[in-house]
Amino acid sequence: MKRSKFINAICGTAIAVFFASSCETRTEPVTDEDEVETAPEYIDEMTELADHPLIREAFDIILELEERTLEDHIKITEIPAPPFMEDERAAAFLDMIREAGVDEAYIDDEGNVIGIREGTKGDRVLVLSAHMDTVFPEGTDVTVRMSGDTLFAPGVGDDSRGMAIVLTVLRAMNKAGIETEGDVWFVGTVGEEGLGDLRGVKHLFREGGPQIDAFISVDGAGDSRIVNQGLGSVRYRTTFKGPGGHSWGAFGLGNPAHALAQAINMFDEKAGEFLAGDVPRTSYNVGRIGGGTSINSIPYESWMEVDMRSVCHDHLMEIESIYVEAMKKALEEQNSKRASGRPLEIDLDKIGDRPSGEIKPSTPLVQRAMAAAKQFGFEPRLARSSTDSNIPISLGIPAVTIGRGGAGGANHSLDEWWANIDGHIAIQRTLLVTVAEAGLAR
Repeated sequence: MKRSKFINAICGTAIAVFFASSCETRTEPVTDEDEVETAPEYIDEMTELADHPLIREAFDIILELEERTLEDHIKITEIPAPPFMEDERAAAFLDMIREAGVDEAYIDDEGNVIGIREGTKGDRVLVLSAHMDTVFPEGTDVTVRMSGDTLFAPGVGDDSRGMAIVLTVLRAMNKAGIETEGDVWFVGTVGEEGLGDLRGVKHLFREGGPQIDAFISVDGAGDSRIVNQGLGSVRYRTTFKGPGGHSWGAFGLGNPAHALAQAINMFDEKAGEFLAGDVPRTSYNVGRIGGGTSINSIPYESWMEVDMRSVCHDHLMEIESIYVEAMKKALEEQNSKRASGRPLEIDLDKIGDRPSGEIKPSTPLVQRAMAAAKQFGFEPRLARSSTDSNIPISLGIPAVTIGRGGAGGANHSLDEWWANIDGHIAIQRTLLVTVAEAGLAR
């Protein structure tokens, strides 16, 4: 297996270049989507490729496979895949990839499913992926209900449909006899959602890991949105700890809840001052708090979970620094107020770290994704989001996240739905981009 030559100096340079680009070009709050011109040469390339007999045959096969795609979609959805518990779905997806036909298939050390379809030259590797995990906890009913052409179930869109698209692209390429110059890896990743912290794709792009030259993720809604910009985030679970005691009898002990409240107030004030300046779009949010045993007990611990995001790596690090400083300052002040007992302590547990970055719109993969959208009558829009693509984007490796098509809504809720309204177009579009980027062996 080919191995990358990632070394710290190279990675550091790539990250700096792409982070700098993000900071310098985004000095004002950004919209979620931007219109960018598609270069004529890529429009011509896509038009010519879409008219190739093998590609036309593959497009027809995708239509013929609609029922099979639906069966795959439902099967995948009804296999639970809670965070850090994707094993059952991974085993099933591995069997499906093998049945569809690849040269090699396995589950890697992190839990990603990888199916390798070798190219005629084998000098490049393109990954086509979808994530296997959902946001729903163990025990959630994931049975699919159908009403006409609409499917209802937790996770039925995000990202079960993406996984079904990856499978159907593989089946269509095989049935049409399409060969590519580069290798294509058909991948199901783990850990894309929430506290999974992109652990699957981080493993793919680890130092000393396999050579990957380009990356396509199928995730998100619609046919026109193309994510080429990674929205970075850091997340903390911060816990203040103390001896605890009776609210009357032990009054005077350090109180973790009071420290937590002061820490939130300090962070909010300092972060607000920071964001009042000329700062690229950055956000922060205290999303969850907890702790304590009863109303008349001094808590032995109080905790919170905090999310911070920015389009710019430098500003993400700055607001993280503000956060850490506020936590330590609050701890110091609360300890100075206690009348008795041992000092309060703090655990600053970093539970999420997703890098920012941006792949230039002029990059061939981005242009091909845009030209493919145009080929099917959609006006492409470049967007920023937090997806599996964040990792390769941050390393300067061409990467995009493209939509799963159809229509859908209520993602991350028990009422999630997806409707097969021209859903085949997203599969055809994905195949077109995949073959264009991997190179059609003529």
